[in-house]
Amino acid sequence: MGDDSEWLKLPVDQKCEHKLWKARLSGYEEALKIFQKIKDEKSPEWSKFLRLIKKFVTDSNAVVQLKGLEASLIYVEKAHVAGRTTGEVVSGIVSKVFNQPKAKAKELGIDICLMYIEIEKGEAVQEELLKGLDNKNPKIIVACTETLRKALSEFGSKIILLKPIIKVLPKLLESREKAVRDEAKLIAVEIYRWIRDALRPPLQNINSVQLKELEEEWVKLPTGAPKPSRFLRSQQELEAKLEQQQSAGGDADGSGGDGDEVPQTDAYELLEAVEILSKLPKDFYDKIEAKNWQERKEALEAVEVLVKNPKLEAGNYADLVKALKKVVGKDTNVMLVALAAKCLTGLAVGLRKKFGQYAGQVVPTILEKFKEKKPQVVQALQEAIDAIFLTHITDSAPEVRDAAFEALGMALKVVGEKAINPFLADVDKLKLDKIKECSEKVELMHGKKAGLASDKKEFKSAPGRTAASGATGDKETKDSSAHKPGPLKKAPATKAGGPPKGKPAVPGGTGSTGTKNKKRLDTKEIVEPVLSIEICEEKASAVLPSNCIQLLDSSNWKERLASMVEFQKAVELMDRTKMPCQALVRMLAKKPGWKETNFQVMQMKLHIVAVIAQKGNFSKTSAQIVLDGLVDKIGDVKCGNNAKEAMTAIAEACMLPWTAEQVMSKAFSQKNTKNQSETLNWLSNAIKEFGFSGLNVKAFISNVKTALAATNPALRTSAITLLGVMYLNVGPSLRMFLEDEKPALLSQIDAEFEKMQGQSPPAPTRGISKHTVKGTDEGEDGDEPDEGDSDVDLLPRTEISDKITSELVSNIGDKNWKIRKEGLDEVAGIINEAKFIQPNIGELPTALKGRLNDSNKILVQQTLNILQQLAVAMGSNIKQHVKNLGIPVITVLGDSKKNVRAAALATVNAWAEQTGMKEWLEGEDLSEELKKENPFLRQELLGWLAEKLPTLRSTPSDLILCVPHLYSCLEDRNGNVRKKAQDALPCFMMHLGYENMAKATGKLKPTSKDQVLAMLEKAKANMPAKPAAPVKATSKPLGGSTAARVQPASGIPHQMEFTCVPTPTSTVPSLGHTNREVVEPSVYRERLKILRQRCGLDNTKQDDRPPSISLLSKPAVPTVASPTDMLHSELSQLHESWEQHQHSDLDANQTHSSGTMTTSSSSTANIDDLKKRLERIKSSCK
Repeated sequence: MGDDSEWLKLPVDQKCEHKLWKARLSGYEEALKIFQKIKDEKSPEWSKFLRLIKKFVTDSNAVVQLKGLEASLIYVEKAHVAGRTTGEVVSGIVSKVFNQPKAKAKELGIDICLMYIEIEKGEAVQEELLKGLDNKNPKIIVACTETLRKALSEFGSKIILLKPIIKVLPKLLESREKAVRDEAKLIAVEIYRWIRDALRPPLQNINSVQLKELEEEWVKLPTGAPKPSRFLRSQQELEAKLEQQQSAGGDADGSGGDGDEVPQTDAYELLEAVEILSKLPKDFYDKIEAKNWQERKEALEAVEVLVKNPKLEAGNYADLVKALKKVVGKDTNVMLVALAAKCLTGLAVGLRKKFGQYAGQVVPTILEKFKEKKPQVVQALQEAIDAIFLTHITDSAPEVRDAAFEALGMALKVVGEKAINPFLADVDKLKLDKIKECSEKVELMHGKKAGLASDKKEFKSAPGRTAASGATGDKETKDSSAHKPGPLKKAPATKAGGPPKGKPAVPGGTGSTGTKNKKRLDTKEIVEPVLSIEICEEKASAVLPSNCIQLLDSSNWKERLASMVEFQKAVELMDRTKMPCQALVRMLAKKPGWKETNFQVMQMKLHIVAVIAQKGNFSKTSAQIVLDGLVDKIGDVKCGNNAKEAMTAIAEACMLPWTAEQVMSKAFSQKNTKNQSETLNWLSNAIKEFGFSGLNVKAFISNVKTALAATNPALRTSAITLLGVMYLNVGPSLRMFLEDEKPALLSQIDAEFEKMQGQSPPAPTRGISKHTVKGTDEGEDGDEPDEGDSDVDLLPRTEISDKITSELVSNIGDKNWKIRKEGLDEVAGIINEAKFIQPNIGELPTALKGRLNDSNKILVQQTLNILQQLAVAMGSNIKQHVKNLGIPVITVLGDSKKNVRAAALATVNAWAEQTGMKEWLEGEDLSEELKKENPFLRQELLGWLAEKLPTLRSTPSDLILCVPHLYSCLEDRNGNVRKKAQDALPCFMMHLGYENMAKATGKLKPTSKDQVLAMLEKAKANMPAKPAAPVKATSKPLGGSTAARVQPASGIPHQMEFTCVPTPTSTVPSLGHTNREVVEPSVYRERLKILRQRCGLDNTKQDDRPPSISLLSKPAVPTVASPTDMLHSELSQLHESWEQHQHSDLDANQTHSSGTMTTSSSSTANIDDLKKRLERIKSSCK
């Protein structure tokens, strides 16, 4: 009895840990009573038992364990901190409860798991239960499966993830244990209840007898849509409403249950992707080019077998698609054409939206091949084009679906229902209605409602192509769409204040409201179909002299040159809206086309391409016709400059990102190093002129590395120059992709990067007005610049989850430290090799988290180094791992070894640099760390917060949770902790405010409260100011509501109407930075030229107002201009003078009837004033 009296006196938490089972039983019973009495879910009493809950469920005594499970269930249900115990408690239930013979223990274990799901911890519970399915004990497997089934039945398929369960279901159905098989059948029936036939494809390979048994059970299920019977805490209101509805009219509700639609689940999403590229025969690309048709057939049959997999893993299918496209387009054997089309069908079905990047390459070829009369070929082509289009109308992304609907609607309008209906046989009514709705919005030429055949005659009368409707405020586009006929265009929307109704939405944009993506919304792209050569000849003959077309293919070079001269004259005099760009470039491409041998003729031809791109409504379709020829001539000594000029013009018409990607791919698909070198040079210059916006680094890295490996020194030099320009825009992260280059080459690259240090990218001088300025709406204010994605996100990211194998994870957790080190070395190697990775890293976070507590401090440091690598490699995506992996690094700040703490602090800083501070400050994690009475942890954490908080403009409200522990640190026994706490006090106050900080002292002891309040008063005087909001340029776009619309001078075409916008002195948006940079004279003159153009100085008659460029034509050019801040002051005055001049002109026009002397003298005086001011700017440059 002496022993009993001793443990009876112990507090409850110590009883729960006592070695005597009676003591533990008593402790659990008392804890249960305490839990039932506590009403406040945030009571501090809950935290006392936080570390004990796992012991409650894993007690070695069966009787005691039952009581512990009862107490645990109440704890999980009522305690706000219960979520932190999810992983360890559920893991304990799986290993120590589900194997118990008592049914009551198993039932309580399942209830606890379901309660964890109810408090929003479903993913962690499901993860532990799925691990339990790999256990060797059949009882545990059965109990885990039953728990998953009950969870699915109660919470529904939106809460319980079905894909991982379906993945292991066939294995469970094949188990030797009958109990496991029976439970697997039950969960298969439950899954079918939620997703219906989407479950069939993943189970198609199971035993036929089992499949028949399952189908018999599936048939018995009710046809109505299932509904969850239990809800998450955040959905409690929904549960209450459901109960009210059932109590109010349960019978009516129940009767209509069968009529509800079953939620649609895509079976494709439940399938495992299959990787097929590595399984292609090694000689596939040789065989597909073989002269013997049987060898080509063998190659295609091998592909056909692979693409029958219903879901294909994403990869680089460009070469395979290119090979299949070539067979479809050029192979003379119709059987092989049909086979290649079937392969394309399989790729489109297996890849779905990932096939979209290749669709543009193969669709024109397939459509062209429809002239084939063989039924088997036509059917295969129909299936291919059907798969390509219809996979997009089921796409999860709404913008992709809308684009697919519009494309099919356009096709329906052009070729008629009779021709398109066979493709739409399997499309459901909802999607079919959407396609017809899009078709009704399309208008053919002159408003005709017939198909393409009936409109063929009309091409002569309307040879030009009208630009696609632009933004609402573009008056020229409005006029042309209202009065001038064109081929195919959208029906204009009449809704005020928003974009055209039929226009597909750009992700991130919302109607007419100002957003960061407004420039993307307002950028208009000219789209036109590929025209046949006959139609092109008809269109060209309507606008070109007849002898010009006849002499294009003359054998006499002088006659061809004469025809080029006539061609150029006709194009230069042609009206923009009547210029048939595609037809004209098709005529230029006629024999001899780009194989022209006379350089004079070729120069003229390339120049004409540039003129057409500049003057006409030039589309990507037209660009595709000429780009091959331009790339072939870019390296020519005599014609190269003309080719570059034409490419630049195309880049202005079709946007640089698209043009650059096309040009690079064409240049590096050939072996001419001169062409490749000049292409790189052109791109370097184009990036400087157009800016880097929208360019995809992924498209260039591989080609640049190919150039770096070339033996030609000029090609390597061009590649290094381009890397320098890219570095200026991308930053140091670009260097990581070049680490595998030779040291000598790397030194040259580093030298080029060194030149770019401290420089900022030049302001774009091209591609501004055509794609951005005209796209803005009237009456709207300018938006802040589009932040876009970070530079690193432009770079390719590698999926490494498949390399994080279970074997690697077990090595990292091995008992032998040498094996653990080998595992960590392998992880570091994987990250180093991938450089930039996707956020999905499998079970690696759990494995690395375990190593942060390793007894071997060398391994702890190695783990921290890996976590730093991980932050750089994953970029901002690392934020999703802050809670489960970043916070444990904070704990390492409490290590006794200084070098370990330093490594942990470096790791936390590396993560915070990528994630920002919001994820770290949200929740109770930091406050819990600060609560630990570890002096090293406290002083390091407080020092880190004191460094970071002053840099933030705002913080989450959860920061207040740290304040009680901060006050505790102010009275800590350790002097360093007290000092760090005092340093951090003003930083907390700047975000929380003095009043909140003072209010938080209410729970302190009177003596402590007085001391802390005195410290608060002192900190109030030293409180740092919050950092100012970043300054944003707020210039009004042309055509904005506050701009003054000025009538152009006489003699200027209506299309050249411009708007003069007053620019504030502090910001001249398009002229570069105002950070006292020193600019070269050429850059200064280019920026000034842009400003003059915006103010209309170039849109005047020579006799009325001399061009401003003549005022800057003095021979003396300074080597370095003065700081631009001084120059902006002069430019601001120039703006004011110009505004006065414009108002004088307008006033003079209004009083013209009274005489012209006043107007003339006023204009002359203002011109003289402008001259003087420009001279003053020049003198300031000297």
